[in-house]
Amino acid sequence: MKVILKQDVKNIGKKDEIHEVSDGYARNFLFPRGLAAVADAGALNVARTKVEAKAHHEAEARAAAQALADKIKDKTVVVKVKGGASGKLYGKVTSKDVADALTKLIGAEVDKKKVEMQSNIKEFGSYDAAVRLYQGVSASFKVKVEEL
Repeated sequence: MKVILKQDVKNIGKKDEIHEVSDGYARNFLFPRGLAAVADAGALNVARTKVEAKAHHEAEARAAAQALADKIKDKTVVVKVKGGASGKLYGKVTSKDVADALTKLIGAEVDKKKVEMQSNIKEFGSYDAAVRLYQGVSASFKVKVEEL
């Protein structure tokens, strides 16, 4: 019997997938618990429409992320902080500071959790960093730490 899963079911599949299961399993386990519905012509059409819509939205999000990555690529983000005469900073430059400076530079919101650096920056100078915008889409840029 063909069924459309309403929720993720262990060892069967994920939500909105169409699977062939035995009649008894469907009638005695999946249907009473509300985990699946019969895959008739109308339900199959709705399921295909959902899959197509999800693919379309994912393609749009990937394209937007790629456009943002092209804007960020090879840019230099300048972060101004206080520091001592020996070249050491008072404190450190974190991914939050870099994300804020990058947001001001490109005019689009960048989450601090998506900024990748080797570690927190504790000295003046130039450093490499990257930002993960979407699955498989990232952009690398330079971080230049200057004295305030």
